[in-house]
Amino acid sequence: MPEGTAPEGQKTCFVVMGFGEKVDFQTGRKLNLDASYHNMIKPAVEDAGLKCIRADEIVHSGVIDVPMYEQLLNADIVIADLSTYNPNAFYELGVRHALRPFSTIIIAEDKLNYPFDVNHIVIRRYRHLGDDIGVGDARKFSAELKQALAVILAQQKNDSPVYEFLNGLTPPEIRQLAADVAAQAAQTRGAAPPSEASDVTLRVLMQQADKAQRRNDFVTARSLLEDIREMMRPKDPDDQRQEDPYIIQRLALVTYKSEQPNPRAALEEARELLKTLDPNTSNDTETLGLWGAVHKRLWDITEDEQYLDEAVRSYERGFRLRHDYYNGINLAFLHNVYAAAYNRRADAAASAEEATSVRAEAISCFVQAKRIRREVISICDELLAGDELTSEQKYWTMATMAEAYLGAGDEAAAGRKLDEAFALPAAADWMKDSTQQQMDKLRQLLAKSPLNYIKSEV
Repeated sequence: MPEGTAPEGQKTCFVVMGFGEKVDFQTGRKLNLDASYHNMIKPAVEDAGLKCIRADEIVHSGVIDVPMYEQLLNADIVIADLSTYNPNAFYELGVRHALRPFSTIIIAEDKLNYPFDVNHIVIRRYRHLGDDIGVGDARKFSAELKQALAVILAQQKNDSPVYEFLNGLTPPEIRQLAADVAAQAAQTRGAAPPSEASDVTLRVLMQQADKAQRRNDFVTARSLLEDIREMMRPKDPDDQRQEDPYIIQRLALVTYKSEQPNPRAALEEARELLKTLDPNTSNDTETLGLWGAVHKRLWDITEDEQYLDEAVRSYERGFRLRHDYYNGINLAFLHNVYAAAYNRRADAAASAEEATSVRAEAISCFVQAKRIRREVISICDELLAGDELTSEQKYWTMATMAEAYLGAGDEAAAGRKLDEAFALPAAADWMKDSTQQQMDKLRQLLAKSPLNYIKSEV
């Protein structure tokens, strides 16, 4: 495989920096930047599972500018090393910040004096000895860089000041994709009726939205689904047809997961989208689950109990209507949240009588959570006994069972089911991380639950 390319499906990291030995004109020191790259940056990137590419490794014909700009636009991660006050690196960093709202890491050796425009941005420092990098320093910084790569790929939060301060910008690849799809649709119209051409456009956009969502690029997925929603809306004001609930649900999901322009604003926008599906009267478990998820996250941010109560109402409705395991497992989790809250109130009670009364509420919530989890386990068992689940659906069903067993007090069964889930071909790293984080949160809640006040199995 030629240098500068990555295997299908492998994420890429483009490194912006100088080559060879360069002089830092501010201090007069000569720094070996190849040592920084080969001993520190590239090992960290490759250990994180990404293809590492520097401009001098790109195989190309013609002007280097074209593949360089392509990398600045398309690379999953860009690492910009500003050491030696390299003007090319500063320029390319600015291009990247204009093109992509997130997934850019800035590094520099520790004696660099930063100009004003970047001194408010996170810059990771490393120690450079001049001709080489110390072995200990290289290992330490490589480990820190590897960890940063994992966090940034998982979270995809704004790190571009352009997109941070100018809200509402759309990354250019989205506009290009829309233009490409429109062109394809226009070509199709020459040989097919307009309705079929529209179907082609929607299908291509939906495929791209699916791909973006699978790689956790929720900003791109959100923009594409917004275009799809607009294309599918009735153009005649007298047309009373309802919007497609599936598109609204997908758009609400990627909207709150995008966390743009900030987590709370994204959740509020997702909430407004879901209101069009009448969640208070809906019997659609997907709508109810999303409504519950949005309010659960709003409660996480604000600690406003009205959001927690609304999440519980939604999850409970979804669980009781259709015995939906997603709504059920989240309902059980929130009963443990209630139990922990009652426990705190009991600890702060003014009298023993008040403490006993409040503690009884905590025990009631804890018992209810265990009962719901037993129902969830039964539902998941029945689903797994059939042959209608995809590999990804099997993963989430097994992961749900693992959480249910943990909450019911059976650590051994939880571990076995989690191992089964993690062994499935569909078990992507982000799915495993999501499951593990939820299990960790549940363990923290169980530690605050009234276990000492329950003397027998419920």
